[in-house]
Amino acid sequence: QGHVVESGGGLVQPGGSLRLSCEATGFTSIVYVLSWYRQAPGKERELVASILKTEGRTSYADAVRGRFTISRDNSKNMAYLQMNDLKLEDTATYYCKVMYGSAKDAWGQGTQVIVSS
Repeated sequence: QGHVVESGGGLVQPGGSLRLSCEATGFTSIVYVLSWYRQAPGKERELVASILKTEGRTSYADAVRGRFTISRDNSKNMAYLQMNDLKLEDTATYYCKVMYGSAKDAWGQGTQVIVSS
């Protein structure tokens, strides 16, 4: 199993932007989907966006479509989440999930995003 590390979280005002990064290294099996999830205090973890590593096809939760953009750089084993027009309700810990091998998952430790005025 490889290693997943998120970075880029922080404190931002409503309407601001942040870019999260996810580094996925050391996977000996094929990685085929990179996803961002988030979990707000007292709520369940939810899927935010996903991208197919090879084809680049993306999908988004309705709550973020049009504001967030997921991308990947296969040469660097990186995935990104560009978050624009952030809202108070985007406050959460954001996690990167890597799907690899025979439907296995690997998670990072999360990075906190706080949207506050």
